[in-house]
Amino acid sequence: MKPGNKLLRWYEKNGRKLPWRRTRDPYRILVSEIMLQQTQVERVKTYYRDWLKRFPDWKALASASNADVLDAWAGLGYNRRALALRDIAWQVVEGGEPKTREGWLALKGIGPYTSAAIMAFAFKEAVLPIDTNIRRFGGRFFLGKLYPQLSDDEKIEKKSQEFLTESKTPYDVPQAIFDLSTMHCVKVPDCSVCPMRKECKAAEKFLSGKVKTPKQMVKKSNETKHRNNKYPDRIYRGRVLTLVRERGCETILRVGKEVKQDYDDELDREWLEALVDRLVKDEMVARTKKTVKRI
Repeated sequence: MKPGNKLLRWYEKNGRKLPWRRTRDPYRILVSEIMLQQTQVERVKTYYRDWLKRFPDWKALASASNADVLDAWAGLGYNRRALALRDIAWQVVEGGEPKTREGWLALKGIGPYTSAAIMAFAFKEAVLPIDTNIRRFGGRFFLGKLYPQLSDDEKIEKKSQEFLTESKTPYDVPQAIFDLSTMHCVKVPDCSVCPMRKECKAAEKFLSGKVKTPKQMVKKSNETKHRNNKYPDRIYRGRVLTLVRERGCETILRVGKEVKQDYDDELDREWLEALVDRLVKDEMVARTKKTVKRI
């Protein structure tokens, strides 16, 4: 049996039953992909269902205000994703729904992974959308690299072509890899029970017991962090947005004290003002000289 079909047979019996796997609608697939970025699957399920009730198609989302979109996204984190998704809907309504990977890539807000995911899951194209999970499996399975990096993506994509094209349903292969990576091919893989152990170029290395596990699989990007803040700026941005959404309007000073426990107006005011100004620029909040307001 071809390796790809072996993986698919395992997937048929063990794959997760997720709502976005029951559709070929590019809009619904894009919604799930944007939501799943840096967010756990179980958390996304409820948001995905509620979002589609509120914005069932491109046109409904394209006509939504920033406030409506941010309200629907509240609690999911990384709020820029919500506005980026709405902006993509604008582009689709204006120019039509793309039918090729190049067409999706031409839309602002869509990158290589997302364009490949749409072509695989909506248009049944034999393409591998490479994210963290697929990189981990692909680097090990195809290249024999125990802890692959972003720089290995091109090699993984090339090596995967035969694996995909020889599979009976190549568009299901990425979903199968997602699940295998979640269940077996984790940071410290459970190779002894993995269904792809015999074909994997890294399995025996792991089974030898001599592999040193790195603290991080992939180097993390540097995040902006102010003074002695416990968290990076994106956490405080989220707190500001949540506070303003709940209260409608609040003074800058009160916002600072609410979002940062040890807020010092003399030392932190310039940082807070800049943080709020970025939210204003992103059209997430409005402000006056002394207050921050819901848009």
